[in-house]
Amino acid sequence: MSRPNAQSMKPATAAKKLDVYLQATPAEFQENPITRTELTALQADPPQWLKDLRKNGPHPKNLVAAKLGVSIAGLARGGVEGPLTTEQIDQLLEEKPQWLVAERESYQMVLSEQRRVKALQAERAPR
Repeated sequence: MSRPNAQSMKPATAAKKLDVYLQATPAEFQENPITRTELTALQADPPQWLKDLRKNGPHPKNLVAAKLGVSIAGLARGGVEGPLTTEQIDQLLEEKPQWLVAERESYQMVLSEQRRVKALQAERAPR
């Protein structure tokens, strides 16, 4: 078994860096290691399949959560188990189900508390 090139990464890692759902990428992308040079090229000049995935999805959970303004755990509590398309995300934002409203409020409170604690720590830090 040969040692993978230190300058290449698994497709899952590359998909995470590109913010796309791995299973929605072309088979060639999923089956082959991606070099850092190839990743940089994909980021600089994305092919049509990458543009389409970024625009329409399906999107990975971290992006779904960010677009909905909730945490990944909040998605799970809301019953969202897998990736969603942009259309599905827009539909949820339009319909505003009760779980989404509650999770967005909860997430904003958590973020507010994190900012408060960070500011308090900055005040106490030695200068």
